[in-house]
Amino acid sequence: MDSVIQNIQGIPLNHYLIFCSVIFSIGVIGVLIRRNVIIIMMCVELMLNSVNLLLAAFSAYRGDASGQVFVFFVMALAAAEVAVGLAIVIMVYRNTKSVDIESLSKLRW
Repeated sequence: MDSVIQNIQGIPLNHYLIFCSVIFSIGVIGVLIRRNVIIIMMCVELMLNSVNLLLAAFSAYRGDASGQVFVFFVMALAAAEVAVGLAIVIMVYRNTKSVDIESLSKLRW
Protein backbone atom coordinates (compact mmCIF):
# COMPACT_ATOMS: atom_id res chain seq x y z
CA MET A 1 0.00 0.00 0.00
CA ASP A 2 2.86 2.34 0.76
CA SER A 3 4.31 1.85 -2.72
CA VAL A 4 1.06 3.08 -4.27
CA ILE A 5 1.13 6.22 -2.15
CA GLN A 6 4.80 6.74 -2.98
CA ASN A 7 4.05 6.53 -6.73
CA ILE A 8 1.18 8.99 -6.48
CA GLN A 9 3.27 11.39 -4.45
CA GLY A 10 6.07 11.15 -7.04
CA ILE A 11 3.95 13.10 -9.53
CA PRO A 12 3.56 16.80 -8.72
CA LEU A 13 0.08 17.87 -7.66
CA ASN A 14 0.04 20.50 -10.43
CA HIS A 15 0.05 17.73 -13.03
CA TYR A 16 -3.04 16.19 -11.45
CA LEU A 17 -4.74 19.59 -11.38
CA ILE A 18 -4.00 20.28 -15.04
CA PHE A 19 -4.94 16.79 -16.21
CA CYS A 20 -8.22 16.73 -14.26
CA SER A 21 -9.19 20.22 -15.37
CA VAL A 22 -8.58 19.28 -19.03
CA ILE A 23 -10.70 16.14 -18.69
CA PHE A 24 -13.42 18.05 -16.85
CA SER A 25 -13.40 20.74 -19.56
CA ILE A 26 -13.76 18.09 -22.28
CA GLY A 27 -16.79 16.74 -20.41
CA VAL A 28 -18.36 20.19 -20.06
CA ILE A 29 -17.83 20.96 -23.74
CA GLY A 30 -19.35 17.60 -24.65
CA VAL A 31 -22.44 18.29 -22.54
CA LEU A 32 -22.89 21.74 -24.06
CA ILE A 33 -22.24 20.86 -27.72
CA ARG A 34 -23.55 17.34 -28.29
CA ARG A 35 -27.20 16.52 -28.86
CA ASN A 36 -27.10 12.74 -28.37
CA VAL A 37 -28.30 11.74 -24.90
CA ILE A 38 -25.90 8.80 -24.61
CA ILE A 39 -22.88 10.98 -25.42
CA ILE A 40 -24.08 13.60 -22.93
CA MET A 41 -24.29 10.93 -20.23
CA MET A 42 -20.76 9.76 -21.10
CA CYS A 43 -19.52 13.34 -20.78
CA VAL A 44 -21.14 13.65 -17.35
CA GLU A 45 -19.38 10.43 -16.33
CA LEU A 46 -16.12 11.90 -17.64
CA MET A 47 -16.62 14.94 -15.41
CA LEU A 48 -17.37 12.75 -12.38
CA ASN A 49 -14.28 10.61 -13.02
CA SER A 50 -12.04 13.65 -13.30
CA VAL A 51 -13.28 14.87 -9.92
CA ASN A 52 -12.76 11.38 -8.47
CA LEU A 53 -9.17 11.31 -9.68
CA LEU A 54 -8.51 14.72 -8.18
CA LEU A 55 -10.08 13.70 -4.85
CA ALA A 56 -7.91 10.57 -4.77
CA ALA A 57 -4.78 12.59 -5.58
CA PHE A 58 -5.49 15.16 -2.84
CA SER A 59 -6.23 12.34 -0.41
CA ALA A 60 -2.93 10.64 -1.19
CA TYR A 61 -0.97 13.86 -0.83
CA ARG A 62 -2.52 14.61 2.53
CA GLY A 63 -2.19 11.02 3.72
CA ASP A 64 -5.85 11.01 4.72
CA ALA A 65 -8.35 8.39 3.53
CA SER A 66 -11.41 10.65 3.75
CA GLY A 67 -11.06 11.75 0.11
CA GLN A 68 -10.89 8.16 -1.05
CA VAL A 69 -14.00 7.30 0.95
CA PHE A 70 -15.78 10.21 -0.70
CA VAL A 71 -14.70 8.81 -4.10
CA PHE A 72 -16.65 5.63 -3.34
CA PHE A 73 -19.77 7.66 -2.59
CA VAL A 74 -19.39 9.57 -5.86
CA MET A 75 -18.95 6.29 -7.72
CA ALA A 76 -22.16 4.94 -6.15
CA LEU A 77 -23.97 8.12 -7.18
CA ALA A 78 -22.61 7.76 -10.72
CA ALA A 79 -23.83 4.17 -10.91
CA ALA A 80 -27.32 5.22 -9.83
CA GLU A 81 -27.25 8.09 -12.35
CA VAL A 82 -26.33 5.69 -15.15
CA ALA A 83 -29.12 3.28 -14.24
CA VAL A 84 -31.79 6.00 -14.12
CA GLY A 85 -30.42 7.80 -17.18
CA LEU A 86 -30.30 4.63 -19.25
CA ALA A 87 -33.90 3.83 -18.32
CA ILE A 88 -34.94 7.32 -19.43
CA VAL A 89 -33.03 6.95 -22.70
CA ILE A 90 -34.72 3.61 -23.40
CA MET A 91 -38.17 5.12 -22.78
CA VAL A 92 -37.39 8.13 -24.99
CA TYR A 93 -36.16 5.83 -27.75
CA ARG A 94 -39.31 3.72 -27.54
CA ASN A 95 -41.51 6.80 -27.92
CA THR A 96 -39.55 8.81 -30.51
CA LYS A 97 -37.26 6.22 -32.21
CA SER A 98 -34.34 8.60 -31.60
CA VAL A 99 -31.96 9.52 -28.79
CA ASP A 100 -31.56 13.09 -30.01
CA ILE A 101 -32.27 15.87 -27.50
CA GLU A 102 -34.38 17.75 -30.04
CA SER A 103 -36.80 14.80 -30.26
CA LEU A 104 -37.72 15.30 -26.59
CA SER A 105 -39.99 18.20 -27.54
CA LYS A 106 -42.31 15.60 -29.11
CA LEU A 107 -43.03 14.24 -25.62
CA ARG A 108 -44.87 17.37 -24.51
CA TRP A 109 -48.59 17.27 -23.97
